[in-house]
Amino acid sequence: MLKAGLRTVVLLCLATVLAHAALVFLHVAPSNAVSQRYARQINAWVYPLFEQNWRLFAPDPDSVNRQISARTARTAADGSIQVSKWFDLTAVDNAAVEHTPFPSHTAQNELRRAWTSYLELHGGSDESRSERAVMMQKYLRNIAVARMSERFGGRSAFIQLRVVTVPIAAPGTDGGRTAQGSPKNPETRLLPWWKVTPDGN
Repeated sequence: MLKAGLRTVVLLCLATVLAHAALVFLHVAPSNAVSQRYARQINAWVYPLFEQNWRLFAPDPDSVNRQISARTARTAADGSIQVSKWFDLTAVDNAAVEHTPFPSHTAQNELRRAWTSYLELHGGSDESRSERAVMMQKYLRNIAVARMSERFGGRSAFIQLRVVTVPIAAPGTDGGRTAQGSPKNPETRLLPWWKVTPDGN
């Protein structure tokens, strides 16, 4: 009886692993008849936990550098609104990666991927027009809230993000920089204030 139960559990685990590998492979492989026919089932399995930001045989590296900063706001005891200074979240990630032989996936990708996913789903607007867009907005907000709380403690009522985007220069060019070495035309995007909720939703 025990052996039969153990055998069943092992077979279920093996089937799950094989199904997961097949679905993720179909997600990252070039578009084909199978991935097109079962796109809904593949996406239901892959998103949001197993999302991949590359395609097999055709990686798509970033062509820009982004600096993502956050600031918080809260109501003081006297009723006034207190707004914090901007805090550079990207610099913290970069510091965690630099000179580290085995940097964590979180430091390398969490914030960057949250922003690129938000950008893909929202474009130039900050209005969420799908359930997935709402989920990515909450995900990005929750990452920023967790990092600000970890750094400064306490809980704020609102949080706002600022994203400064600078194109990566082609080799052998000045990269559109001034004589002082700063970018000539960085693109700055200021997101709306988001309410911080205790449950993250």
